[in-house]
Amino acid sequence: MDTLLTYVLFGSLIVHLLLALVCLWRLWRGENVIDRLTAADLMTTLTLSMLLLIALILKDGIYIDVAIGLAALGYISTLAMAKYLADRQMF
Repeated sequence: MDTLLTYVLFGSLIVHLLLALVCLWRLWRGENVIDRLTAADLMTTLTLSMLLLIALILKDGIYIDVAIGLAALGYISTLAMAKYLADRQMF
């Protein structure tokens, strides 16, 4: 049963990596700034999920701590960028 779970986790990690590559392409070739902001936010979410999958595969909790810090940083940066796009000023 443990090997089946490992295969499923590795398969999920590969799928997330492919989705991150598609998202990276959209971030690079987005038509406007809103598309790029959405792609950056999705890239943060995919990176979080990949870190959690790596934590489950390696059975190491440090990746969960890194994911929590990245989640906070991603949330704050998305809010700051959205405010900048709406008002054209940061503060």
